[in-house]
Amino acid sequence: MADKLIIFDTTLRDGEQSPGASMTRDEKLRIARQLERLKVDVIEAGFAAASNGDFESVQLIANHIKDSTICSLSRANDRDISRAAEALKNANRARIHTFIATSPLHMEKKLRMSPDQVFEQAKLAVRFARNLVGDIEFSPEDGYRSDPDFLCRVIEAVIAEGATTINVPDTVGYAIPELYGNFIKNLRERIPNSDKAIWSVHCHNDLGMAVANSLAGVKIGGARQIECTINGLGERAGNCSLEEVVMAVKTRKDYFNLELGIDTQHIVAASRMVSQTTGFVVQPNKAVVGANAFAHASGIHQDGVLKARDTYEIMRAEDVGWAANKIVLGKLSGRNAFKQRLQELGVELEGETEINAAFTRFKELADRKSEIFDEDILALVSEESVIHAKEQYGFVALSQRSETGGSPTASVVFTVDGQEVKGTSEGNGPVDASLKAIESHVKSGAEMVLYSVNAISGSTESQGEVTVRLQNSGRVVNGVGADPDIVVASAKAYLSALNKLHSKADRVAAQG
Repeated sequence: MADKLIIFDTTLRDGEQSPGASMTRDEKLRIARQLERLKVDVIEAGFAAASNGDFESVQLIANHIKDSTICSLSRANDRDISRAAEALKNANRARIHTFIATSPLHMEKKLRMSPDQVFEQAKLAVRFARNLVGDIEFSPEDGYRSDPDFLCRVIEAVIAEGATTINVPDTVGYAIPELYGNFIKNLRERIPNSDKAIWSVHCHNDLGMAVANSLAGVKIGGARQIECTINGLGERAGNCSLEEVVMAVKTRKDYFNLELGIDTQHIVAASRMVSQTTGFVVQPNKAVVGANAFAHASGIHQDGVLKARDTYEIMRAEDVGWAANKIVLGKLSGRNAFKQRLQELGVELEGETEINAAFTRFKELADRKSEIFDEDILALVSEESVIHAKEQYGFVALSQRSETGGSPTASVVFTVDGQEVKGTSEGNGPVDASLKAIESHVKSGAEMVLYSVNAISGSTESQGEVTVRLQNSGRVVNGVGADPDIVVASAKAYLSALNKLHSKADRVAAQG
């Protein structure tokens, strides 16, 4: 009988720690609904004690998601744990994930605590959490670089206090697969009560081995939970990629002999939703979800695939959701068809007013391009949610003029707190002129550290999706805008980023 492998998704917590990847409450709930549709076992919804915004996001997800366990991260102290328990109060299944650093470097330099103090703090935290929630996960932060003797002592104690899952993080992506797998195996063999908890792996991708390390932790180490994110999203080089570990275990069941609860047909939809929400574009050659993942350019490969797909394809594109993303709507499509497609994409709008507003925008877009893709709809709804959020800045209209040998000029009309203003400027090109026109009025002083354009679908009629990353006073934010006119999309993205800069939500950095 094959064991069950638990998939723990931390896109909404660890993934959000990517510079500029912060999400609104509504965006987080939309992604959580898609993760539930994907049948993710555990959703780490956030870090409830980090800010009021994080608390409200965890609470909102706990109130609405019924099929997945909802988890909140907390440091190993009573305040964080109490805050997490309060946010999770209405969850069908709740988990508190508490952590404290155990490596000599982190204990000395970051915590300024002795090993004995960390040991006591870990025990007390799990004991306190266990009295509030039945499902407790404990992580020794920077566990892979911790002294094994000390780690055994801490883990044995927290299991005795009621921890039901033990997660061993490779916090800085330092591990090598064989060594990491054996590290966990040795811990499990040395700790007398190791069989009283499920063991978990949480690997970062600094050396490009997060997926390999996680799978080694499962195969060699005996872990039965993998912590991962959609698209491998995460700070620095990112986290272990959900789509890669899931399809590795599914495709090579002959080797892993593990059962998964994941409905893989929703993987591509989840990937696109996370990409469009955060502005982190998926590279074309990304495994499973990249645009080229199932493309064959070599003549020999094409010939082989035409004769028998399994000559060069080890998995079917439709099994991860590619076949489901066909063109289904156009300007003749009705409101019910649009509403049905929203539901299939995991988008739930509040009330008939929002649905009608989104449908109106859909019709406007359909008049400008004949074929509407799922990605177009997701971009449209993301923009709609921004409009209804009553942000500081909103796009109204744009006109620009450019010709060879001349200096491009642009005028942009936008709202500031509901009042229309107009900015005009010259620039090196129409995009530069448009963004300078906005900045001439706003005077944010922000530095642009990234500008990228991505075609939402594969034709010249496609909407352009623009990502703008701004930095100001140490704060980094991403703004995303979509429009068939990439100059307009650029202006929308810039205003979106300015809105996020304007939002001064306090955050507490956490690393698991």
